[in-house]
Amino acid sequence: MTVDNSQPQDKFQPIQVSVVTEYIEHQSQPEANRFAFAYHITIENQGIEAAKLLGRHWIIIDANQERKEIRGMGVIGEQPTIAAGASYQYTSGVILNTPIGTMQGSYQLLDDKGDPFDAAISPFLLSTPNAVH
Repeated sequence: MTVDNSQPQDKFQPIQVSVVTEYIEHQSQPEANRFAFAYHITIENQGIEAAKLLGRHWIIIDANQERKEIRGMGVIGEQPTIAAGASYQYTSGVILNTPIGTMQGSYQLLDDKGDPFDAAISPFLLSTPNAVH
């Protein structure tokens, strides 16, 4: 599944976030309510100056409406600087207690002048194959 957040979050620093999700069957145990998902992120800097990714904030909600919030520095142990016109990609994962859930959140970044700004990540679906028609 692909989600495209094509709306710039700030007119001076347009950041586009694309997400592709994947159910990881071999790491899941449905009989134990354990459903593993990977999410492949592309962060594209469509602005005119570099942006340094400082941190992230995720809101994860499963089909039982159980909500988890995760805040942390960087992504996958990195705090990349994304040049104007460039993109940064990474893959991470999450375990849900249900076969369907959603994630959304934001990245916290700094522009070249040292001014902080946020880039929103629109909600995206995590779903086992054929769970959603």
